[in-house]
Amino acid sequence: MRILSLLLNAGICLTTLAILAAYFRKDGKWNFGRGRKAFRFFTVQSNALCAFSACFMAVGQIIVLCGLTGEVPFFIWLLKYLGTLTVAVTMATVFCFLGPTQGGYRQLLAHENLYMHLLGPLAAILSFCMAENRPMSVGLAMSGMIPVLLYGTFYLYKIKYAPEEKRWEDFYGFNRGGKWPVSFGFMLAGTLILCLIFWGVSHL
Repeated sequence: MRILSLLLNAGICLTTLAILAAYFRKDGKWNFGRGRKAFRFFTVQSNALCAFSACFMAVGQIIVLCGLTGEVPFFIWLLKYLGTLTVAVTMATVFCFLGPTQGGYRQLLAHENLYMHLLGPLAAILSFCMAENRPMSVGLAMSGMIPVLLYGTFYLYKIKYAPEEKRWEDFYGFNRGGKWPVSFGFMLAGTLILCLIFWGVSHL
């Protein structure tokens, strides 16, 4: 399982970095404005965090396999938990909210979205739950809500309260019909449920 987890983490890191690099290119040239715009999306931010954590986890696992330490340091494990939780939120949002409200799943699972919305999250969840799992307290599990709370608050500001010229389009549709409190509440509730699921799995 350790070898499988190492391979999955390496795959997550390399695949995500390749996709992120592509976001910064257009017509064969580097386009940093395009890349910055891509990072408005929670999908991109969550996969970037997951890839960052997977890189650290892979290095930690190599050190463990070489016998230089007994286990991966706690801060690397916690970072991988946060990365895994955030891409799990991305996947759940796509299948439970965006697909039904944005005309189906074809575009959401096309091209690089297939990896960002499904394959990457599944790889992270599999590696974390099967080979990297450690018992954690409910409080520690709830730390997974922090990235969603921060992004949700910032997203709300950018679509509703920012100066007109600096506002974002409501590309997720969370404020459709002025119902952002409902959307925000459901996102937090869904994230809470995922945190509790990971907490439960950590004690199996």
